Amino acid sequence: MSAAWRLRHPRDWQSLLYLIVYPVVVVALWRGGFSWILYGLLLFLTLGMGVINHNHHHVRMWRGRLPNRLTDFWLTLLQGHPACVFWPAHGCNHHRYKHGQKDVARTYRFWRGDTNDALGWLMHPFEAVLALYPAIYAWLGRLRRHWPGVWGYCLAQYGLWLGSWTLALALDPVKGFLYVIVPQLHGLHWLLTTNYLQHAHADGSHQAHQGGQLSYARNFEGLINPLLFNIGLHVAHHEHSRAHWSELKRLHDTEYRARTPETLNEGGLVPYMLRVFVLGLFVPRYRSQTMNAVGQTTHWRDGV
Repeated sequence: MSAAWRLRHPRDWQSLLYLIVYPVVVVALWRGGFSWILYGLLLFLTLGMGVINHNHHHVRMWRGRLPNRLTDFWLTLLQGHPACVFWPAHGCNHHRYKHGQKDVARTYRFWRGDTNDALGWLMHPFEAVLALYPAIYAWLGRLRRHWPGVWGYCLAQYGLWLGSWTLALALDPVKGFLYVIVPQLHGLHWLLTTNYLQHAHADGSHQAHQGGQLSYARNFEGLINPLLFNIGLHVAHHEHSRAHWSELKRLHDTEYRARTPETLNEGGLVPYMLRVFVLGLFVPRYRSQTMNAVGQTTHWRDGV
């Protein structure tokens, strides 16, 4: 095998497994009919597609350019959105500003202000898309002016995405919608709500980085991590954005758990959501308390 086709890290066999199983499940449903078990697996795998794209953006999966670019197109096809937008939306924005006042999709920017509840979680993807896409369009415009080859590469991903949806609906509108579009929208919704889960009521001010403490993000330490590439260990990821996802558990355990306020170190994701989003509706002591020094005064109307 050519060196270009070698994985940079052996743990990415898990990423490859998800990338292979996902289309197999879609084909099995399309040809064999609806199955709750397979559909549940498909919905879970859509979460994996977003995380794999995220990880591939930070640390390219392969040693060679060609397999990495082909992976970009494969992720575009499976995720249902161009892989390239991670750069302006995530790398140039979220990782640069870490939930601060210049973070375009900061959770406390929008019309309800600094929230951490079920309604905020449900609404955040729609608010974030409206906030992020002007930045994405501006980035594409700069590419067209200064790097037309890269701009064409990104437009090809848009074409693949829209073409795949068109083809799926043309082959069978019901199956195309049920087995392709709905699962991918489900995955994209969770991809954007992850930002809310990890940052809502965390500190978006400069104080979040003072005194050795890091209070700008929430960690989840449950079973989500081995299944979804350590996506819950968010502080370690922010502090080491070029670290492979398999290294985050060690970084979290040895350094960043202790540097994160205890209220931002959670166990499982599901218990957290049940406690804060469900029980919190009825019992005040289960509601999240903000640590945000700026969130009460910085809303959508204030701009970026």
